[in-house]
Amino acid sequence: MIGWLLVWPNFSGPARINNLWQPTTAENKTGESAPQDKLPKTEEQPAATKIQTNQNLPEKMLLVVPFLSQAPFANWDALHEDACEEASLIMLKYFLAGEMTIDKELGEQEIQALVKYERENGYGESITLAELAETAKEYYGLKNPRVEKKITAEKIKRELVNGRPVIIPAAGKLLANPNFKNDGPVYHMLLIKGYDETGFITNDPGTRKGEDFRYSFENILEANHNWNKKNILNGEAVYLVFD
Repeated sequence: MIGWLLVWPNFSGPARINNLWQPTTAENKTGESAPQDKLPKTEEQPAATKIQTNQNLPEKMLLVVPFLSQAPFANWDALHEDACEEASLIMLKYFLAGEMTIDKELGEQEIQALVKYERENGYGESITLAELAETAKEYYGLKNPRVEKKITAEKIKRELVNGRPVIIPAAGKLLANPNFKNDGPVYHMLLIKGYDETGFITNDPGTRKGEDFRYSFENILEANHNWNKKNILNGEAVYLVFD
């Protein structure tokens, strides 16, 4: 995995490993309404799917993930109103490629191409996290997507500390974002890239002001619902990362 991570730990300084900034262990010290740690393998669970729980968490940290609005040129037509999933995936793809910025024109082209691919392959206007993971594998060739359940703030923090941005689906009207129109979308998706003492730091593609937008830990957990056609509030709490 290639990317950048900034930490402000309250223990000894960070260690740089293959362009990834990570804190050392204790021993080593976004409408407006778009080398992980090597663990020993076991038969029960491959190393790539383990979440470390034996390391101290820094008080705050931030992955450097480039931002893309789901409407790069503020054209909030029907396509772009529903492009939060695509924009979130594009941001994560650029992060994995080690890119620091996303050109608006290229971002718009990628959103259009992803939507076209999804339509041609039978996906609806809104898609689940599992469908997004499948799209990432089939369209972009991204490897090792993992949809995680039983969500807690600590689990998300540990993913981030291990260099993995987190894509979260949400009941958009539960998100405390004053930049949304009409109280926000029914269904939304965004990318978590860091946290501090006040909450999670995100790239929220649903607004042009979504870069570094902060949500409280409680608000993210409350709003975390996967797509459910009948009732978004019945959607399961899940997130997506790539190992």
